[in-house]
Amino acid sequence: MGRKIIATNRKARHEYHILDTYEAGLVLVGTEVKALREGRVTLGDGYARFNDEGLYLVSVHVGTYSHTGHGGHETLRDRKLLLNRRELAKLRKASVIKGQTLIPLSVYFKNGWAKVELAVCRGKQQHDKRRTIAERENKRQLDRVKKQMLRA
Repeated sequence: MGRKIIATNRKARHEYHILDTYEAGLVLVGTEVKALREGRVTLGDGYARFNDEGLYLVSVHVGTYSHTGHGGHETLRDRKLLLNRRELAKLRKASVIKGQTLIPLSVYFKNGWAKVELAVCRGKQQHDKRRTIAERENKRQLDRVKKQMLRA
């Protein structure tokens, strides 16, 4: 079947250096799955953190399903992430390091299962953001020059 991307966190790639990525399963209730299929998810302020029971996705808004009656789901609840033991141990070590955090990059369906691409990130300084923008502009300009040379 493949991979159907529902939402991406574009702000994360601008605000953070991506150090490592992991794929995690999501524990959802029925109306959350249907709302995801409708694309009603916002990753903007989301992050992952450990508590006594495991790794949880926090501050990710999953909107209400359009055909739900009165018994829908809570939109901002913490959702458990499913990873194997070794991956959880690596993520726990990474999250303890000062300056590193766990950020969701995207939510998607893979072979019918809801998944989250989770990244270990370190925040960018303002000069890093400027450098990234300058590099992107230089690449665009170089591509334009190459394209013009190929036409000639």
